[in-house]
Amino acid sequence: MNYLRYFGLREPPFGITPDTSFFYPCRSSQEALNTLLIAMANGEGFIKITGEVGTGKTLLCRKFLATLDDGWVSAYIPNPSFEPRTLLLALAEELATGVDAGVDQHHLFRAIGRTLLDLARSRKRVVLCMDESQAMPLDTLEALRLLTNLETEKRKLLHVVLFGQPELDRKLNSEAIRQLRQRITFQYRLGALDEDEVGTYFAHRLGVAGYSGAPLLGSGARRMLYRSSRGVPRLVNILAHKSLLALYGEGGERIERRHVRAAALDTPAAQRPRRWWWPSVTFTRAAD
Repeated sequence: MNYLRYFGLREPPFGITPDTSFFYPCRSSQEALNTLLIAMANGEGFIKITGEVGTGKTLLCRKFLATLDDGWVSAYIPNPSFEPRTLLLALAEELATGVDAGVDQHHLFRAIGRTLLDLARSRKRVVLCMDESQAMPLDTLEALRLLTNLETEKRKLLHVVLFGQPELDRKLNSEAIRQLRQRITFQYRLGALDEDEVGTYFAHRLGVAGYSGAPLLGSGARRMLYRSSRGVPRLVNILAHKSLLALYGEGGERIERRHVRAAALDTPAAQRPRRWWWPSVTFTRAAD
C-alpha cells in the first residue's frame, strides 16, 4: 500500500477499530482504567463507565480485560439490547455452562449460579463487561441485578461493568431499577482529549504503527485537528487519516492546516471550519 510505504508504516495508524495495541493513556482513559482496577480489587458488584460516542469506551473495555490476570474469568457482551432470557443465555455461553438453549429462565439462573460457585471454589473471580448498555431494556437490567445477588459470605460471585453512552444515566434514573442504581459503587465519565493530548495521541499512534521520521503535525494543524474533532478520539482518527492521505496525495512532508480543513469538510460529524474559503486539497494521487 503506497500510503504506508510513503510514511514508513507497518500498519494503518488511524483505524477506528478498537485495537488495544494503540491504547493511549490520556488523563481521562487512564483514570477510567484505574477506576476499574480499583473497583475490581475491592470486589465491587456494579461499575459504570459512560462517555459520548467515539470517546473510546470499547477500546477501554478491551484494554481493561487484557489487564486481568489468570485469576479472573471474563465475559464480554458487545450489544445487550435483548430480553432477559437472551441475556442469560449469552452469559451462560460466555461462561461455558453447557445449558441447552431451550431451558427456561429459572433453570438458566440456577445453571449460571452453579457455574459461578464452581469458579469461586477454584479461586476464580468473574467479571461481566457489557458494551452499549444504554440499549438494555429495563427488565433486562433488573435480571442482571438479580444475578449479582449471588454471593458467598466473603464476596460477590459476579462483578458487572456497564459501558454506555450518557443515555444510560437517564435509564438508570428510572424508579423501576432504583435497586440497581444503588448498587453502582464506582463510576467514571470518559471525556475528550485536550489540545495537547491530541498532538501526543497523534504521535503515539504513528509511533505504534512504525513511524520514525520527523514530526508530521505542526502546532497550527494540531489546533485545527483539535477544533475540528472536538477532541473525540474517533474523529481525531478519521481526520488524521484523511489529512495523511491528502499529504501523501501531494507528496508533501508535513500536515498543514489546509489538509485538516479539507478532511473536516469531508467528514459530516466533524466541526466545520469557520472560514468561508478553502484551498483545494485531494485525498489521492496518481500511482507511483
